[in-house]
Amino acid sequence: MNALEKNMLLPDVQSSADVRGIEIGAVGIQGLRYPIKVRSGGQVAATVAQWAMTVTVPAAVKGTHMSRFVELLQAQSDALDAAGFRALLRDMLGRLNAQAGTIEMRFPWFVEKTAPVSGVRSLLDHDVQWRASVSAQGQRSLWLKVVVPVTSLCPCSREISVYGAHNQRSHIAIEVEVLEPIEVEDLIVIAERSSSCEVYGLLKRADEKYVTERAYENPKFVEDMVRDVAAALNQERRVGAYAVEVENFESIHNHSAFARIARPARGPVEMQASHVAGG
Repeated sequence: MNALEKNMLLPDVQSSADVRGIEIGAVGIQGLRYPIKVRSGGQVAATVAQWAMTVTVPAAVKGTHMSRFVELLQAQSDALDAAGFRALLRDMLGRLNAQAGTIEMRFPWFVEKTAPVSGVRSLLDHDVQWRASVSAQGQRSLWLKVVVPVTSLCPCSREISVYGAHNQRSHIAIEVEVLEPIEVEDLIVIAERSSSCEVYGLLKRADEKYVTERAYENPKFVEDMVRDVAAALNQERRVGAYAVEVENFESIHNHSAFARIARPARGPVEMQASHVAGG
């Protein structure tokens, strides 16, 4: 008897019956780091993603087969884009014999940037997240999130100061419901255009002069940036619901300034913002 035949004789405890009559809404694995290839913006890059993968378990079934989540990733050889990520979800539900489930992967994504004056090139990293779900009612959703580092300069500081103005690095987080294919780079561009100035991995002196003066000429509160991003997303037919968060890591305070705008799939825009006067 070979190993496969022996394994077939072992009891399948997870598939046994459960008498408590309680459905489990999400069960699976999280915190798994696994290498993957991702396709976006015309490029394919290898990265290491952190995965969370869950399915529903009916009330009458004891559990799910945890090993099959890892088997799913082991079998994935093609680079993932939005369509491939949706297909991965379908494959997971099939392997686990589940009606509903969610896959989420978070990974760093590098974009090559060109310095504005010297033209030197360098890579800048962004945190990206894909999340695909199917509900028990068969509703499917795909979400894309990217966190973009930018520079912000305070309009109030510039207005009241004889010279100079305080500026700081900021994070613009954009999370969108994907209705039609949209690239990570498309959201990065929206975030950068909504800031006082972009940030770069490598700058020469002439570039540093440019970005300093560019930010001074383009001051923005945290409220300005979050509204500018929302206004751009409101024009995007590829996007359904969205959430935008902006955090300024203030250079004159030991706390951050923060703003958030969220739009449901249908309905009014909701806004939350916090800002400290003088900051």
